[in-house]
Order: sequence, then structure tokens, then C-alpha cells
Amino acid sequence: MSAPQPVSADIETSFASYRQRMEVAGLSESAIRAFRGSYAALLAGETGMIPENTIKPAEELPLADALTPPDAERASALLKQTVLIKLNGGLGTGMGLEKAKSLLPVRGDDTFLDLIAKQVLRLRAQTGGEVPQFMLMNSFSTSVDTAAHLDARFPQLGGRDTWELMQNKVPKVLAGSLEPATWTANPEQEWCPPGHGDIYACLAGSGWLDRLLDSGVRYAFVSNSDNLGATLDPAILAWFADSGMSFAMEVTRRTESDKKGGHLAVRLRDGRFLLRESAQCLKADEYHFQSIDTHRYFNTNNLWIDLQALKTTLDANDGLIPLPPIMNKKTIDPRDPTSPAVIQLETAMGAAIECFEGAGAIEVSRLRFAPVKTTSDLLAVRSDAYELTDDFCLRLHPDRKGQPPHLHLDQKLCKLVDGLEQNFPHTPSLLHCQSLLVHGPVECGPGVIFQGEVVIHNHSSNPVRLQAGVYEGTVGVN
Repeated sequence: MSAPQPVSADIETSFASYRQRMEVAGLSESAIRAFRGSYAALLAGETGMIPENTIKPAEELPLADALTPPDAERASALLKQTVLIKLNGGLGTGMGLEKAKSLLPVRGDDTFLDLIAKQVLRLRAQTGGEVPQFMLMNSFSTSVDTAAHLDARFPQLGGRDTWELMQNKVPKVLAGSLEPATWTANPEQEWCPPGHGDIYACLAGSGWLDRLLDSGVRYAFVSNSDNLGATLDPAILAWFADSGMSFAMEVTRRTESDKKGGHLAVRLRDGRFLLRESAQCLKADEYHFQSIDTHRYFNTNNLWIDLQALKTTLDANDGLIPLPPIMNKKTIDPRDPTSPAVIQLETAMGAAIECFEGAGAIEVSRLRFAPVKTTSDLLAVRSDAYELTDDFCLRLHPDRKGQPPHLHLDQKLCKLVDGLEQNFPHTPSLLHCQSLLVHGPVECGPGVIFQGEVVIHNHSSNPVRLQAGVYEGTVGVN
């Protein structure tokens, strides 16, 4: 989006109506201050651009695969000082869901949330208690369904008050006047989620940060609930504890398919790590931005945080983490393109790497990065291209050599979960499939094996039934 024009106004005067609205809604002072920081950047006309000549590539980083796991006694001691936090605020609306995406079945009847719960309980069996602490950062949209599911299937995890961290909401901003947006037809549309960078304000404003520290919890491992490769690894935990770092990000090597995504870099003026996203790249710098040889690492969104350092950083910055805002231009009612234009101010939690003194990064393999953002991703993780380990981690099968299959399903038919399951009522074997392109309706039967590069063209409106057998190359159906 184009940068808003700078507005000459006292920030407190301009922000007063937002503060009043957020206070009436019962939002914490931490949430209000975090939003104020983003709004001040908007008023100042900040673009967030990061020119290539202000950064340098991140050099060789420590390798997680080279770490030596701690012995059982030390691992248990560290787990007792750790909280595992999963981001669980997404509804999966892009896949046609009206419930938490983590409630989608991924292996048999087991959902993402089931496998996460089993990961936690397995770790607790190692410590012989109720540690590590486990928390879910829910949104108002996911809280009820998530609690009902865990209460029914995993009551041993405790009640909602022991594990829920509730995401805040923030006002939408009118694109023209930069005043709070109002929409009497549906006042709920006046608010939006603030992005997962809200986790820092959530921890502080809810009182959880102080409660965790008071109970002896020093470290937090945070990751997305749809990434089942992101387990709490005692080897990385021990490395982080020994490093003395305040904050560490798990990164992995970029490939050609990642070149348009954000990357890790080092800021020249102070030597701190930062993340640069495509929206923060000047047109003239696109070649360097997309060079996977120059900028080799991208953020997996698996983060390690020293909670004492988080508290210190909050105290040093007037109660907030000064994250660079993401300014999304939309309409106030996303289903009505004629409704007023608004700016939604969001932040990303990984961007905090530039805010912490003594932050670092560690290179991990693709095994710790298996997010599910589309139905193509969902079909892949349901298949034998991924294996479920004894510790309930879902990761690429070793035979894949770190490379997931590239799936391109017909978006008219398979974009939504219902369509995926209609076309693929049985999950095919993808263990030795390099790529799969599907055009037109299919009905995948049991025993289907895709190998190498597979292209299926069905030019009719009637689904072609794929019988048991091996499919390779182009499969033409008239």
C-alpha cells in the first residue's frame, strides 16, 4: 500500500479517541500502548522500507543438527523452567473453515490440537509433573471451540484459566482521516486482530508474564499451531539457555520457492538482526531481496524468548515492544468492497528480533517447518510424505531429503477443505512424488501412488476415479 501522508498533530490528542474506545472495550494498558506505537508510526508517515544498503546478509549461524542433547536430568530441569506457547488464533477462513484451523483432522481422527496435546503430555511424562507449562494464544473466534475440544479429550491439561492466553483486538483506522472507523451495520467490523506480534502485549497485560516468572519459568518456546514439526526440542532449549541470548529465532535455508518471502538480515548501524519482508523492499532492491545466495535464511516463526529479558525490554520501552507495524489496506466490511477503506495495523512477533539486546538465530532443518496454510499443504501432511514420530512430531519423511512435494490442486475445486475431501476421500501416497498438478475433478480411491512428476488433466465436469495403482507423468482424461 502507498504510505499515508504525515499528519502534523500531537500524538496524544490524535490517539485520545482510540484510547477511550479501547478502555471501554476492556483492553489492557499494554495492548493500548502497543497499538499507540503502531498508530504513531502511521501518523509519522513511516513506510517501514529497509534499503539494501542499510543491511548485510546474515552469516553462518549455529546448526541445530550439530547440538548435543542434554542428559535426562538437565533436560528435566530446563523443561521445568519453560513454557510452550502455541499460536492458535486462526480460523482457517482461507480454507472455508469457521472454527480453529487446529481442529482439522490431520492424521486419522487426530487433529493438530490433539497432536500438540500429546506432545505436551509426553514431555510431562519425562518430568513427572505438570511441566513444561503449556499455553495457547487464542482469539475470540477460537477460544470456545478450542476449550470444548481440550476439555473433552484432554482434561488432564487443566481448565482454560491454566492455559489460555487471549489475543487482543484493535480498532480499524479510516484510511482518509486516520480516525477510528465506525460501522453501525455491524460494530464488530470496527475491530481487527493485531497480528501475532500481539503476544508480547498479551503476556504483559494479562499478568501471565509476571505469574510465569514468579513460578520459576524463565524460557518460552513459541510456534504456530499448524506447524507440527515445531516441537519443544531439549537440545535447542539447552543451547538457548547456555547462550545467554535474550531472544532466538529458528531459521532455515531459503529455496527458489521461498525467494519472494521475507529473510533474515543484519542492520549495519547497530549489528542487530532484523527481518525484511517483501513489502519493506524497494523496487530497486528486488534482485538482492530474491537472491537466495545472498540472503540465505528465512524465519520459521519458531521463537525462543528469555522472559526476564522480555520484562526488561518492556520496562525499557514504556511497556511495549517497538515492533515495526504492518499496514494492511482493506474495506471495513471485507465482504462489501463499497464499504469505507480502512487501515488495519498489525505486527509480527518475529520482528521483535531487532528489539532485543543480545538476540540471535539458529539454523534448523526443514523438518521443523511444516506449516499448513492451504489445502495443498494439508493433503501433503496427511500423506506418507510426512511421518508421525514417537514424540508426536509430524515431519518430512527422511526419504524426502528435506524437500516437500510440490502440490498444485485445482483451486476452483480444492481451495476449501470440503472440496479437497470430495476430490481426495482417500489420501494418496506422495512419498516419492516430486510434484502433482491437478486440473479438473477427480475422485482418489484407496491405494493410489503418485511418483515423480504427475499431471492430471480432466477436461470434463465428471470426476475421474483414480483406481489403485502407480501414477507417473501426464494422466489425460477427455
